[in-house]
Amino acid sequence: MKDIFCKIIDGEIPSTKVYEDDDVLAILDISQTTKGHTLVMPKKHCGNILDCPQELMHKVFDVAQRIGQAEMLVFGAAGVNILTNAGECAGQSVPHFHVHVIPRYLGIDPGFQITMKPQDTSGMDLPRIAQQISENIK
Repeated sequence: MKDIFCKIIDGEIPSTKVYEDDDVLAILDISQTTKGHTLVMPKKHCGNILDCPQELMHKVFDVAQRIGQAEMLVFGAAGVNILTNAGECAGQSVPHFHVHVIPRYLGIDPGFQITMKPQDTSGMDLPRIAQQISENIK
């Protein structure tokens, strides 16, 4: 049975794409912990970082780094969390390797605390947010 990210990669479930190449897909997280919260994943299924081939893992983290740089430039984020969880007991909720890129803003969120508390996205133009990030990935 396919996990939700495999279904997104295969086009069975819609998403807001930030970046895509032959090996990696990056989408806005539907819950948006902070504005710009992006998920970066390999298109080839890997359960988590521990079973992902090294070359592919490096590609995922390369894209995550570039997205973090773009978010700081475009949204004026003061920092960024780049993280992954390996295993359910470590907080991994989808059994498909993915990296969270979470911009952090001074005075708006806890910053150094890693929190995944979703916010209301009803007033956000997610396609525009994705476009702004995408246009600034170097």
